[in-house]
Amino acid sequence: MGGRLREALRVADGRVDADQLFARLEAVQRFLGIVDGHLPDTPLVPARTLVERAATRLALSRDHTVVALAGTTGSGKSSLFNAMARMDLSPVGVRRPTTGVTHACVWGPLDGGTRLLDWLGVLPRHRFVRESLLDGDDESTLHGLILLDLPDFDSVQHSHRLEVDRLLGLVDLVVWVVDPQKYADRVVHRSYLREFSRHRDVTLVVLNQTDRLPPAEVPRVLADLRRLLDADGLDGVSLLAATVADPTGPEGLRAALQRTVAERQAALRRLSGDVDAVVATLDDMVGAPRTALPTDDPAVTALDRALARAAGVPTVVEAVEQTYQHRAAAATGWPLVRSWRRLRPDPLRRLHLPGPQGGDPAASLVAATSVPEPSAADKSALALALRTVAEQAGAGLPSAWPNAVTAAARSRLGDLPDALDRALAGADLDLSRPRAWWRLVGGVQWLVTLAAVAGLGWLLLGYAMRALGLPELRHPMVGEVPVPTLLLLGGLLTGLLVAALTRPVTRWAARRARQRAETQLTRAVAMVGDQHVLAPVRAVIAAHADARTVLEVARHR
Repeated sequence: MGGRLREALRVADGRVDADQLFARLEAVQRFLGIVDGHLPDTPLVPARTLVERAATRLALSRDHTVVALAGTTGSGKSSLFNAMARMDLSPVGVRRPTTGVTHACVWGPLDGGTRLLDWLGVLPRHRFVRESLLDGDDESTLHGLILLDLPDFDSVQHSHRLEVDRLLGLVDLVVWVVDPQKYADRVVHRSYLREFSRHRDVTLVVLNQTDRLPPAEVPRVLADLRRLLDADGLDGVSLLAATVADPTGPEGLRAALQRTVAERQAALRRLSGDVDAVVATLDDMVGAPRTALPTDDPAVTALDRALARAAGVPTVVEAVEQTYQHRAAAATGWPLVRSWRRLRPDPLRRLHLPGPQGGDPAASLVAATSVPEPSAADKSALALALRTVAEQAGAGLPSAWPNAVTAAARSRLGDLPDALDRALAGADLDLSRPRAWWRLVGGVQWLVTLAAVAGLGWLLLGYAMRALGLPELRHPMVGEVPVPTLLLLGGLLTGLLVAALTRPVTRWAARRARQRAETQLTRAVAMVGDQHVLAPVRAVIAAHADARTVLEVARHR
């Protein structure tokens, strides 16, 4: 609404602070932008209508005050309209409905009032300009007044009631015209007067046709009507008595309208009351403040566990432990059987997870792993965890906010499988390079193997020389054992001993690798949960907090 409304409000002056009203309207507009997509549109229609109407109303004409005469059939509303205009402009009768269309009388030059009447929907043939009919100094104080005679709001014609309801939302000031017979009508009070409790500053009530009452009864009826108005929340609203049978009968209403026109405050007061009504509705939709779930909340912890199971973290960490043992055995085992061990499939490679080779990390990552799909139980656990997070985050929020939180928690559910798969594929499992102690043990195994091979070769050489009748090869002795035999047996036994001693160390180290991998994968999966579940939820909670902040600005009058 921007510049048009700000300019219009700056020109206005009076008890309603124009700049403050503009700030309130802007706050309502910001509120609508903040909650867009989080709250349903239907409850926000009054706020959107207010923002649009405020800009249009004040931009159309700043010099006119629109006053509507509203009442039931037979209340003398049209007679009062004609008496105020001092001309027979609106048809008068007792047939239901008497007034079927809206008539307008404009005091003073029409000028910018034409566009205002177009916006109000008053047909040109039902518009009258008071100055062109009767010029006089007594009418100059009403210049700028646009007086509307509305259809009867208790009309049997539904379209008439709809027209009344539409115009009651657009005019600057409403004069409710009641008669002595139906001033206590429940429809009048429950469906209309009570709804204007927040617009006391732009509401007048006229007890018309007081000439039909004995003079002593008029104060009693006025007192009873005042009691009913107070019960409707309209305490302090001006209550006037009028009759068109006496030429001076409408003078009280005329004086009140003269004051209203002179103040040029009715439009601002009406908008201020509309903001009050809208803010009260929006306040019920926002409620108390709510903080985001902390990362250590049990619901978040349960979500991380459910995501880990759904992602296949238990399968991967089991593969990590097996892979560690597989690769450690291949690196530290007897060199003569290492090639045979390498023929066995690598557990992590079977899952298309990073292999043991160093190389380019990007080359070891693939678009999708071969981790098995989550089971039905894992999917159910994840759905339950998502629902729990949404319920915990939205607890205490009113209206549709809990639904918005739930929708946010599930908004990226379709992206979760790929994101979890990428998290597993991109996690550093710390198995790409052999451990230093693998190399040390592997070196020992090579040494004892070479010793055994050397001893075997030495013995075979001596056997061959004897078989060929060559001079016997004399072996050095260590005690009673030839050195070749010592090398052969010592190498074999030492290799077996090293393998036996290495096996429990490998199992222990594999469990440590599993724990590290589980921690790393759980952290990676938790980051996915934070980005795809908790971040959208936090965005809704942040929008709720922002909505409360701007609503405080809109509330301040």
